[in-house]
Amino acid sequence: MTKVQVQFELERPLDEAAMEAISRVHGYYGIQLVRLLRSMDSILVEYDASRLTETDVESTLHRAGVPVKRKFTHVTSGVTS
Repeated sequence: MTKVQVQFELERPLDEAAMEAISRVHGYYGIQLVRLLRSMDSILVEYDASRLTETDVESTLHRAGVPVKRKFTHVTSGVTS
């Protein structure tokens, strides 16, 4: 498994519906972690790059209703067995 973390900027402040959407994303295959950053204007997503691409992750967030508008560069990556 290749873990990758990528940060997405939020389009707007989170409301209850968006928080529920974030909690649903945790159940998607290949997504390991979704965390709201302290700044409250971005989320950090950790995913398995051997199963998903960044485009897949962004599409999954949009389909779930998470209001992201763009991604930042990779934060970290690593290979685990």
